[in-house]
Amino acid sequence: MNIKVLEKLGLNIKKYRLAQGFTQETLAEKIGIHPTYVGKLEGGKNNPSVKMLFKITCALGITLSDLFDFDK
Repeated sequence: MNIKVLEKLGLNIKKYRLAQGFTQETLAEKIGIHPTYVGKLEGGKNNPSVKMLFKITCALGITLSDLFDFDK
C-alpha cells in the first residue's frame, strides 16, 4: 500500500477531529479505542480496517467520501 495514502488519511482524521473540537482522547473514547491508536492513525503509522474507518466517520459526523477526499 502506498504509505502516502495512510499519511493523507491520518491528516484528514486529524483535520476533522480538530474541527469537531475533539482531543485524541475524546475521539478514542467515542469509538472505543486507546488514544495512542488515534495518534498512530493520524501519523499515518497504522492501516485502519473498514470497520474502524466507519466508526471514525460516525464519531466525526462525516462520510467515508469526506475522509478520503484528499483535495479539500
